[in-house]
Amino acid sequence: MEIAKPEWLEQMEFVLETLNEGVLISDDCDHVLFVNSVFEEMTGISRADIVGRDPAELYSPEDYVVLQELRRKTRQMGRSRNEFYLPTKEGGRLPIVASVRSIEDPDGRSFAIVSLIDISEQKAAEQDLRTANTQLEKRQKEIEEDLVLAARVQQSLAPKSTVWGGIRVETFYHPVRTIGGDFGLVSPLDEDHLNVLVCDVSGHGISSALIANRIYSETISQLNNCAPLGDMLHQLNHLVMQNIGSSLFFFTLFVARVDRSGRRMVFAGAGHPPAMIVHPGEEPRLLESRSAVLGALPEAVDAQATLEVQLAPGDRIVLYTDGITDVFNSQGKMLGVAGVQRFVRETAMLPLHEMKEAILDRVAEWREGPPADDISLILVEV
Repeated sequence: MEIAKPEWLEQMEFVLETLNEGVLISDDCDHVLFVNSVFEEMTGISRADIVGRDPAELYSPEDYVVLQELRRKTRQMGRSRNEFYLPTKEGGRLPIVASVRSIEDPDGRSFAIVSLIDISEQKAAEQDLRTANTQLEKRQKEIEEDLVLAARVQQSLAPKSTVWGGIRVETFYHPVRTIGGDFGLVSPLDEDHLNVLVCDVSGHGISSALIANRIYSETISQLNNCAPLGDMLHQLNHLVMQNIGSSLFFFTLFVARVDRSGRRMVFAGAGHPPAMIVHPGEEPRLLESRSAVLGALPEAVDAQATLEVQLAPGDRIVLYTDGITDVFNSQGKMLGVAGVQRFVRETAMLPLHEMKEAILDRVAEWREGPPADDISLILVEV
């Protein structure tokens, strides 16, 4: 179908041929008056096969409906910009962004000038990204399922509240993430001695939990072999230095071995916040670590790593990790050991279970926001 070109179009054809975009110009009957060479390259359709025709003829019935709606909006607004596609000579679909502008010439005739940008590479990249995201989501789901199982395993290893002879034990453990680097032990050595331990591995999350589980296994082995507490510290430090050693990694612990009589306790600490012994109505005593943090220095364990203390009926031993002490209020003040010591004194008259809950409640009230570190707390009443 031969259609006469307006004079202004004949004057602009040279300029339109220099553009890097496809260009299509149609009249008010949607018949094509002009396409440039870039359009031909994009579609494989020569201008001889498209000029004088309505491009909508090349679209499927479903896409024809979409195209007509885009045309309607363009006539209403005078311009539009939409993602769509161009049909190609070989039956393909070339994704494009079509920018359309309606104009009128001096004689009042309407025309549509359409610029077409090939976005096939962008769409391919988007598809690659969607595929990658799908794979990542699948992997993330697998990791989350693994973490749920790991959390169950770790919780199964957490010490449980118990009664051993005349000694009562209350415990609490809460990782800041799904799994954490704290662990505790409440384990009889034999018929006459009870081991109680808390350990805090630096960092949070998977890496800390893996290392904590390795230290846990070695600690259990050492305790089952009735190793003196000082020797156990040496072995744990050697294990980590030789097999896991890193300048960015360390761990602290506090371990106590209590006689069944409840009158004597041997303890050892390594870089850990001081344990406390409190008798209801009295000021808590602090039991300081004598050794340095483990896993960082070969000579971390003190030559006199253990100490012995005498206990009285009703005494309570408090072991905890720095998730209890290193918390800050809204003014940026850290609770610290002194703050925990105050909480212990204030709650020591309560039954042991209520004392544990009251300490945790006071820490939570002090802390601004959710916990930022793993929390472990063990109370022992003799």
